[in-house]
Amino acid sequence: MKLNARRAVCASFLLIFAGVSHAQPATTPADIAMSADAMQAPAGAAKSDRALSRAVRRALSRAQGLDVSGVFVRSRDGAVTLSGTVRNGDQIRQAEEVARSVQGVNSVSNRLTLFHGGNG
Repeated sequence: MKLNARRAVCASFLLIFAGVSHAQPATTPADIAMSADAMQAPAGAAKSDRALSRAVRRALSRAQGLDVSGVFVRSRDGAVTLSGTVRNGDQIRQAEEVARSVQGVNSVSNRLTLFHGGNG
């Protein structure tokens, strides 16, 4: 009986050791490629994208009759994406027009939807 227990313990250690020794490295070639792509982007690109998003957000918040509490703004290389919810259909169109009027915006992807309220 003790011999079987020893064999089971040894087999367990061997299986665990074999699994650990053949595990994938923490950094895969795909991770390296992704980080290389990120490094090739101009250093100011992310900063200018954030600045453009802030400018669009500021313009939206200044627009009369537009509730931007549920609106999210993202930008990348001059392409702005509006997402989230607004209270009525006119605000969807208005938000897109305001975003297009901001200097530096090349295109607007309007993914705004109507807020229907509540948990249902």
